Amino acid sequence: MKAVAHRDLKAEQERTLESPRRPYGLLARLLFVGMDIVYGRPRTLSKFKVLEVIARVPYQAWEHVAYIAMTHTYAEPGFARRVFEFVKESRAQQDNEQWHLLILEEMTQKKGIREGFLLYRLLPQFIAFFYYHVSWLLYVINPARSYSLNADFEDHAEHEYMEFVRENPSLEAESFESDFKRDYGDFESVADLFRNIGLDERLHKEESLARIKNARFA
Repeated sequence: MKAVAHRDLKAEQERTLESPRRPYGLLARLLFVGMDIVYGRPRTLSKFKVLEVIARVPYQAWEHVAYIAMTHTYAEPGFARRVFEFVKESRAQQDNEQWHLLILEEMTQKKGIREGFLLYRLLPQFIAFFYYHVSWLLYVINPARSYSLNADFEDHAEHEYMEFVRENPSLEAESFESDFKRDYGDFESVADLFRNIGLDERLHKEESLARIKNARFA
């Protein structure tokens, strides 16, 4: 993956910080408030890890529904092809979120950050399990609502990452060293890494908003 230039990433950060957050729906607000209650309001690497565990879930849910749909589209090759393209896109988004999680996991280990098993291992899986089924059910009932929920989540993540960089100017002087550079990208600093992750979240948000207009696999 080719890294975005430092000056461009700073410009994208300012663009996010100057943009208002989406008017989040009830489910998204409950999720964000719940996370603040359990993990605290401050933005931390460990809290971002929890976000990334959850972030993969809608794409997994949509992929599952799409695979089911593909088994019933043999007589409509055009529709089947659109479903397959949708699956590939969902897989790419899911993989992107996975790289975020792997990098954050690597960083917390290198920094020796201690995390409780219950709060940072077990509970995130329960939240992800619940969020998966909510995303899946919403998609079956009304795909636009599932996309809208994901857009809320990605918008929140975008702003949180960009705010984290603003709150921690020391990240500008921290070099980015990772075993996943070749897979995700090389950056001038950890600040630029987080700006790029925030930019990824914005792109995911925009993809979900675009899909709202086309409902299912168009």
